[in-house]
Amino acid sequence: MMDLLILIFEFFKIGLFSIGGGLATLPFLYRLADKYPWFSTSQIPDMIAISESTPGPLGVNMATYTGFQHSGVIGSICATVGLIFPSVVIIILISKVLEKFRSNKYVDYAFYGLRPAVMGLIGAAGFGVLIGALFHSATLEELNLSNLGSMVGIEECILFVVLLFATNKWKKHPIFYIALSAIVGVVFAL
Repeated sequence: MMDLLILIFEFFKIGLFSIGGGLATLPFLYRLADKYPWFSTSQIPDMIAISESTPGPLGVNMATYTGFQHSGVIGSICATVGLIFPSVVIIILISKVLEKFRSNKYVDYAFYGLRPAVMGLIGAAGFGVLIGALFHSATLEELNLSNLGSMVGIEECILFVVLLFATNKWKKHPIFYIALSAIVGVVFAL
């Protein structure tokens, strides 16, 4: 029971402080991986891939996945509720006072200041995922320049370049590229 309360509390904190959507939860998830044995940092890119290829918001899918890994269905419910509860409460409170502060210049300034911070968090998370996906390294700290050649995933780099080119050249539905990447990943694993 105490484990479930810890799970709810940790995802409550993530839901409260990860402003900017699912990718903004990644720095918090890396911290969570270091703090608890629920998942490892090397599993986060896989969690992102699964979360992005299933319906629903990225953060909610990752919370559900983590909770299920920890305690099955009840854990997935607890983690998901913990993550979305702060947002629900904040949205209800904001909707009550929005009209009063709609034209307040300080509120505009606050949102103006939040935009670059959110972009920085999302950019840092995206860069961390890129490093973890292209190199056989879970984090940027584990990336060692002296043995970089042995850490480079040649297949991953090729797939990255090919998909970057293909998505810009041919405007197909993202599901097509997700399915294609899954097939190529299975082929590389054989």
